[in-house]
Amino acid sequence: MHTGLDGRREDVWYDQDAGPVVRPYAVTRGRTQPVRGDFDLISLVLARRSATPPPDLGPEQAAILARCVRPLSVAEISAELDLPVGTVRVLLGDLLELGLIESHAPPIMDAPSDELLEAVLAGLRAL
Repeated sequence: MHTGLDGRREDVWYDQDAGPVVRPYAVTRGRTQPVRGDFDLISLVLARRSATPPPDLGPEQAAILARCVRPLSVAEISAELDLPVGTVRVLLGDLLELGLIESHAPPIMDAPSDELLEAVLAGLRAL
């Protein structure tokens, strides 16, 4: 709390140095799922160089495009922008829908064989 110009005490909803806080649901307009795409934490995202972003692109989406000139994982984008992964997934879905990014899912690995799992278990027991 601090004292306003009229001498009354006022609640302060943000830190003076940080500026106003925008909630993640405001950034995604209340959406919790991407309109397109399935973004795993380790999916790689790359901005398409030939695509032209629309003038009404949000600052968070512009920041994603600026960072994804080299492939970045969804987790890295989330960490660099300090946004929740769910919010980043929604924003990435919008960018994918606009044709501004490409996404590469992680390779699907075959499950290890029973023999390998038994060998690992035997090795752990031997410790």
